[in-house]
Amino acid sequence: MSGEHNRFEKKSLRKVHGPKADWQALADSCVAFATAVGGTIAVGIEDDAELPPDDQKIPGDLVDTIRRRIRELTVNVNVEAEVRKTNSGGEFIEVHVPRSPGVPSTTSGRYYLREGNRNRPIIGDEVLRLATDRATFSWELQTALAVSRSDADATKLISFVKAIRASDRVKASVKEKSDQELLDHYLLAQGDALTNLGILCVGRREHRAGLGTAPVVQFLKYDEREARLN
Repeated sequence: MSGEHNRFEKKSLRKVHGPKADWQALADSCVAFATAVGGTIAVGIEDDAELPPDDQKIPGDLVDTIRRRIRELTVNVNVEAEVRKTNSGGEFIEVHVPRSPGVPSTTSGRYYLREGNRNRPIIGDEVLRLATDRATFSWELQTALAVSRSDADATKLISFVKAIRASDRVKASVKEKSDQELLDHYLLAQGDALTNLGILCVGRREHRAGLGTAPVVQFLKYDEREARLN
């Protein structure tokens, strides 16, 4: 673990379990990450600690409770949570928050943005600018899940590459590209990471499950004479 920054935050287990639970604080953080570039919240690690206590165990139903409460307390925010265990046996929960394609907020109408290691309220004209900026968001090109291109499903990748090279609608210069160059050419990868589009096309099942939001898919249909149909 490392210190808190623009994509990582730590929260005590007491924030989501027991008499001092503060679900609104967790919801505010999820909104802030979803508004910015996404991030991870480690629930069960104190602010001044690097790891959870060695004897800390996560209640069996807490992960599902976190998912449910965040859905109840936020708008346009999707999260995935999982229990993680350290080498010394201590358990904590990783809450993964992808960047939202919409305008995230709490159900009480509050907006936040993650800046450095803090969640800053968004007020006044900033809310209007946020809504305007969201119109330029390209969901399919995001890499918030940080899935390496080397983790692509080998079978799906082979099928994709064969289909491209066999198509009579693809230029010869494109067919000459290597497998990895084809991923870049069709925006299925950026740098070392698969994009959301890449996860849909050549990712593994567990990667697709982490996308959170579903895209709208459009396609062109042709008849046996290669004429485009409505």
